[in-house]
Amino acid sequence: MTFDRIIRGATVVTGDDARICDIGIAQGRIAALGLALDDTGAEVIEAAGLIALPGGIDSHVHISQPSGPGVVMADDFDSATRAAAFGGNTTVMPFCLPREGETLREAVASYVKLAEGNCHIDAAIHLIVKSTDPVTLGQDLPALYATGFTSFKVFMTYADMALSDRQILEVLKVAKELGAAVMVHAENEDAIEYLRDEAERKGETDPKMHARTRPVPVEREATHRALSLAQIAGVPITIVHVSNGEALDEIRRARLRGQVVHAETCPQYLTLTADDLDRAGFEGAKYVCSPPPRDTAAQADCWAGIELGDFDLYSSDHCPFRFADPEGKDAPGARASFRNIPNGIPGVETRLPILFSEGVVKGRISLPHFARITATNHARLYGLAPRKGMIAVGADADIVLWDPTITRTITQSELHHGADYTPWEGFAVTGWPVATFLRGEPLIRDGVLLAEGRGGVIDCGQPDLRALP
Repeated sequence: MTFDRIIRGATVVTGDDARICDIGIAQGRIAALGLALDDTGAEVIEAAGLIALPGGIDSHVHISQPSGPGVVMADDFDSATRAAAFGGNTTVMPFCLPREGETLREAVASYVKLAEGNCHIDAAIHLIVKSTDPVTLGQDLPALYATGFTSFKVFMTYADMALSDRQILEVLKVAKELGAAVMVHAENEDAIEYLRDEAERKGETDPKMHARTRPVPVEREATHRALSLAQIAGVPITIVHVSNGEALDEIRRARLRGQVVHAETCPQYLTLTADDLDRAGFEGAKYVCSPPPRDTAAQADCWAGIELGDFDLYSSDHCPFRFADPEGKDAPGARASFRNIPNGIPGVETRLPILFSEGVVKGRISLPHFARITATNHARLYGLAPRKGMIAVGADADIVLWDPTITRTITQSELHHGADYTPWEGFAVTGWPVATFLRGEPLIRDGVLLAEGRGGVIDCGQPDLRALP
């Protein structure tokens, strides 16, 4: 067999096992897995002592997304995919949000243009459904699904995006007819607005109030309601960015009823707490995201959910804004009230190192488990398998080599995103990606980007909506 490149002697991780072997790469795909692969014409990369993992798929990122008047997201496709690549990812899945008066198909056409020629890794696009008019439901969603946009997201919060229960059911009906995957941001908007108004009436306007006005019951109730709507519609759904054990318990109960529910959590719910929003001055604004980080008990519940396999997906919910910027976290009115602080934190580059260090190195999860919840399950659920998300013969050679012995302290000066801070400043990790291959071509080695713009926008196929193993 003829190879273009051989990665020799790494511990190769699939979703099922980990073993020392060679990886033979030909024409951008994995052509062979075995011992002592040989081809005198192939480039040989010696990888003894390193771990070969499938390139990470971060299926929950926000890039160049409209963010309200005067507010600009810190990452475009160039900076976001660059940061993602340095963090061990080979595919990201951002969300297309229509602007006011724009149809979903028009929004997708514009969004794809932003990405084309500007991606260092591959990008597959989710659709945000914020309107249930006849054109969106009857024309745009079916047409876009047919061209490779096969996952939808609906919101139960944010005044300009929240759908009513009836509207969610209408979206779920279309998803069922098409076979689309549906993600739900589950927080009760009416309850949040009530608590916000009460806080402001009392003069409680500091960043910490963002967390206090989005308490666990707001997420728990909306999770229960979303699951009930999915049961009525008879469709699987994914509850994204689950932050606590009470919401996770709702998911467990739904599964016991026989529902297919996929669940996602993020590094902020494993390592940050609401106390981070209570930092001196305006510093707490750096940690404003929704749902907010909770407390150490909720952290423990989320870790238990990972260890027990309750979480299928681990994503970043990367939603970056610059801190010292009037177009970012310091937007007009943000210091006067938490309500006006742009919502989201950066995390695409640090997602995998945090879980590798806190999960694998500390013995909470195995290497195959890490591969499943960071890559393989994302590919299966969102229609990218078997091309993406696994080290297997025939798959794209999207491979990341990790050195499990490297120790690093996360610091903004060494990251590549467009934000001017990281919520994990000073966070120590063990294990770091040292080489990234996209479709078999070297993309990053030893902290150096070797080629610009190798990625592109890719289509998704039929989602696998079955319960994940």
